[in-house]
This record gives sequence, structure tokens and C-alpha cells, in this order.
Amino acid sequence: MSTPLPADFLLTVVMPVYNEERTLVEIVDAVLQEPTPKELILVDDGSTDASRSILDELSKRAGVRTLLHERNLGKGAALRSGFEAARGDVVLIQDADLEYDPQDYPTLLAPILAGDADVVYGSRYLVDPDHPERPRDAFGHYLGNRALTFISNLATGLNLTDMETCYKCFRREVLGPIQIRSRRFTVEPELTAKVARSGARIWEAPIRYRGRAFAEGKKIGWRDAVAALWAIARYRFLD
Repeated sequence: MSTPLPADFLLTVVMPVYNEERTLVEIVDAVLQEPTPKELILVDDGSTDASRSILDELSKRAGVRTLLHERNLGKGAALRSGFEAARGDVVLIQDADLEYDPQDYPTLLAPILAGDADVVYGSRYLVDPDHPERPRDAFGHYLGNRALTFISNLATGLNLTDMETCYKCFRREVLGPIQIRSRRFTVEPELTAKVARSGARIWEAPIRYRGRAFAEGKKIGWRDAVAALWAIARYRFLD
């Protein structure tokens, strides 16, 4: 699915980076090769591997900007820095691994460009008829994601299939009033709760997804799931 782009349209892609030396060049290449006019903001969140030296080289490419955190503050803090620096009409979150495919950008942008949505989530659990097959998640990850999404839906009144997805795409003005307080992966339920409270129109679109295992560098675990439960309650009722 694609929609013609307005003249002078600019997409901002915000990519948090923490110890992603194995995949960083490949995912940046994939983002820049996707043809939507864009700026890419890379936020290094205190990496201790070779990621920062790789970012020094990547920042020399056209359309790439780099922001540096001197210590690891978490994904929420990285997104906060990236959102504050964004200049595009639409802001999209991209992880620095290879789980999510930038070729899905047109699918994510289409409902916003058509005037139907203010926010689009890329769902790993909706079926794309053009790509009906994909590697399956580990059962624990699948069950945890679906459970957290269900509980988030109860709190927000939304009907999402994938609250925890990385691919969240926003009109920039939607993000303006939102103050991110989360530092780690609780930013996902926080953003969802605050977008729901804002009255923004939220759509979902099917995406391709290739999950990685902990041995390949996956960072989210069961402690993050427990923290997400608290975040769902906090950002729905207290903040």
C-alpha cells in the first residue's frame, strides 16, 4: 500500500542504538535505501561496543544525524532525545537490529498521508496477503506480547493487536504535547496510553517481522514485561 507524497514531505526516522555493532551498518543502509524522503536520527544510548565509532562514520552520510548519551539511559530516554530533534512531518521509530523491515514504511505512512490516521502501529500479528508467511516468535515472546496488548487495551479502550511493536509512526504534532517519562521499554505502553488519551486517530497496518533470540542480542526480557504492567496502570490512571 502506498500513497503519493506531498511536495516537500519529510519523514524523520528515530533509531535508538545500544551495542548494535553487528547490525548497525546493515540497518542504516536499509533505511537510507528506502526511497521516502527522510532524515535519520541515530541516538547512541551509551554503547560500550564499537557502535559509537561506527556511528562516527555513519554520521558523514547525507541525511544522517547522530545524538550521543554519555551513559545508558534506556530506550525511552533515547526516543525522547530523538523526538525533540525531529524536523519531519511524520516521525517513525526504527530499532537498530534487523527485526523490522524499512520496506514497510509506505504501508505505515499510507493511512496518515490519506488523512485517515494520526498514528499508525505496525502489527506483527495482522496478516499481509502479499507476505502471508514469516518466522514465528518464540512462544514466550508471543504470549507476553499478546497478554500485554490485551491488558493495555483494557486500560486505554483501544483495540490493538500489537501494542509492543517497535514500528510506531506519528504525525509530529501528536508527539509535541507528550512528555516521555519512561527510560526503558516501558515507553511502549506509555506512548500508547498517552496517544489514546490525546484523542488521536490510531490505525494498525501489517508488517514483516523477523524476531531475534537473546543469543543474537535481543534485550527485552520478563522483567520488562513486569515493568510494562505497572506502566500500563501508571500512565492510564496516574500520569
